[in-house]
Amino acid sequence: MNKTLAEAREYADTVAAAVEDDAGLTQGVEAFVIPPHTAIATVTERLGRWANTAGGFRVGAQNAHWQDSGAWTGEVSMPQIKDAGATMVEIGHSERRTHFHETVEITRFKVESALRHGLVPLLCIGEPAETRDGGHTCSYILDQARGALAGLQRQELAQVLIAYEPRWAIGALGRPARAEELAGPFAALRNEYGGLVAGLLYGGSVTLDNMPDLLALEEVDGLFVGRAAWHAEDFVELLRAGSRWCAGNR
Repeated sequence: MNKTLAEAREYADTVAAAVEDDAGLTQGVEAFVIPPHTAIATVTERLGRWANTAGGFRVGAQNAHWQDSGAWTGEVSMPQIKDAGATMVEIGHSERRTHFHETVEITRFKVESALRHGLVPLLCIGEPAETRDGGHTCSYILDQARGALAGLQRQELAQVLIAYEPRWAIGALGRPARAEELAGPFAALRNEYGGLVAGLLYGGSVTLDNMPDLLALEEVDGLFVGRAAWHAEDFVELLRAGSRWCAGNR
């Protein structure tokens, strides 16, 4: 819940100008930006030829309802976010699960709806600290993923991105995860969904400093950055670092 229209416009203009000046900025990187609903159309417009194109940026929505229309006051539908310019949608973020009581069943409804409308589902999964401390991380996140993706055909799974975001590692009070804490969860996800989904991402206190170490983890396909990308200049630097890393590790 950040950025007015003017702020979102300035952010998109800065990012678009950076790519215009440096065509290699996103080389090797499949980038995306997920503004609030009010700014989806504005960001899509201001990114111009870099919006939802190869070498540019997918524009996504932070949430959407599974029903196409109807008496759901205050909600926004998949067709509406698509009409505004989104080509992907974030589903099941821990804040949605915690504060709005979204269940695994609801995430399944949303994944199915997103796919039905040609949107890329970005499914967020992650465990609270007490689950980690009890040694149940892998079973917890696999239950979240299996529940949301149950019944999908292989070609549908191939459109899905999974972002592992441990709850204890995100937000202002989050603690960056150590590599050894990520090895088990990503190995479990790779064993279950490797070669089936579009990619396995990590999100949780990602910064310019820890990005190389996170990308170096064998099972991690990419990163889902939050606070470190709030400022357009910082996002551009993250993209530049990611592109350099990809170039040196092909």
